[in-house]
Amino acid sequence: MFSAPWSDAVRLLVATTNPNKIREIQGMLEGLDIDLIGLRDVPPVDEPEEMGVTFAANARDKARYYARATGLLAVAEDSGLIIDALGGEPGVHSARYGGRDAPDYPAKFALIYDRLAACGGLRSPARFVCALAVASGDLVLFESYGVIEGRIADAPGGNQGFGYDPIFFYPPLGRTLAEIDTSDKAAISHRGQAFRRLRTFLESSCPDHEDGQV
Repeated sequence: MFSAPWSDAVRLLVATTNPNKIREIQGMLEGLDIDLIGLRDVPPVDEPEEMGVTFAANARDKARYYARATGLLAVAEDSGLIIDALGGEPGVHSARYGGRDAPDYPAKFALIYDRLAACGGLRSPARFVCALAVASGDLVLFESYGVIEGRIADAPGGNQGFGYDPIFFYPPLGRTLAEIDTSDKAAISHRGQAFRRLRTFLESSCPDHEDGQV
C-alpha cells in the first residue's frame, strides 16, 4: 500500500518559473485542497543541468533535484515538440532549440520553417510530449506521460497559448493550440493528459480524501 509523505495539508512545488504553465496547472488541479506554489515562491535555487536523453529522465531528475533543494514535495515536467521531418527535433532540446541564434519563440519558429522548407518537410507530422514526475527527496512517487498528435501549421497562428503552440496544428479542431481556448486546450493537450493523471493520484493518495475532494 502506498504511504504518502504528507500528514495534513499538501504543499506542492511546481518546478517552473513559467507563469503560463503555472496558470494551466492551477486550472487542471482546481478544487483540490493543495497549496500549489512555483519556484518564484521559494528561496532561489540554481537550475539543474538537464542531462537526460528522454523527457521522462529529465522530469525525474528535476523533480528529485527540487525536492531535495527545497524539502518540499515537488512536481516537475519536461515537455517539447517532436517533428518527424526533422528527425525528432527539437525534442528534449525544445526550450533551448537554436541556441543564441533563436533566443525567442518567433526566432525558433523561423528556424523550424527554414529547416522544413530545406528538407521538403512542410506540414510534417508532429507531436507534443509531456513527461511528469513527483518526488519527495530522492524518492519518485509518481510518473505520468501525455502525447498529442498533429502537424506543423502552414504558418504560426493564434495568441492563446505559449511556447510552440502557434505552430502546432491540431487536425480534429482545425486550429493551432494557440487558437484554442485554455480550457479546451487542457482537455486535449499533452500537459493536460499528464496532469489529469496526477490529479487522480493526488485524489487517491492525499489525506481525508472523500467524494473526489482532498
